[in-house]
Amino acid sequence: MIKGLYAITPDELDTDLLLTKVALALQGGVSVLQYRNKLANHKLKTQQARAILPLCRQYKVPFIINDSVKLCLTLDADGVHIGADDGNLEEVRARIGEDKLLGASCYNRLDLALAAQQAGVDYVAFGACFASSTKPNAPVADLSLFELAKAQLSIPAVAIGGITLTNAPQAIAASASSVAVIHAIFNADDVKLQASQFSELFG
Repeated sequence: MIKGLYAITPDELDTDLLLTKVALALQGGVSVLQYRNKLANHKLKTQQARAILPLCRQYKVPFIINDSVKLCLTLDADGVHIGADDGNLEEVRARIGEDKLLGASCYNRLDLALAAQQAGVDYVAFGACFASSTKPNAPVADLSLFELAKAQLSIPAVAIGGITLTNAPQAIAASASSVAVIHAIFNADDVKLQASQFSELFG
């Protein structure tokens, strides 16, 4: 079950620094961790993800790989997250098997979420819920989507895009099962404290 604080790694090329920050975030109470690094080449992505995996195992937190089914299977990670242009969801489900988590970005479209559920995903993500520095041109996902999703889907819906400690309660109140956060955690002066404050929002 995807619930609580869903941390997504920043575009950090310094592996030691990335591992330090990930460890602090996990100590703070992250529920799910996704490895994503848009700046790293394949070799570095493999090295970083391989180094993060045992940390997630230590804290018993599911480790999800962004976009790459191959890397997920190579490392035997816990799952993969797929964007709209990153592959056919039914084919991805067939490749990774039933025991791994599969998430799908559905932007601001409930129809994509319904189709994703039909294809066998374990959760969907809607966003950008707020102005996002990661994807400034992303479509805006109104928070009313989460109430609709709760009524029509049987899987969790994750809020992503511009999530901060200030606005996360709005997404949670709107029925988001989880909030996905990058900068508000990993750019914080105290990563562990910031993660714990996000986690506490879920009681």
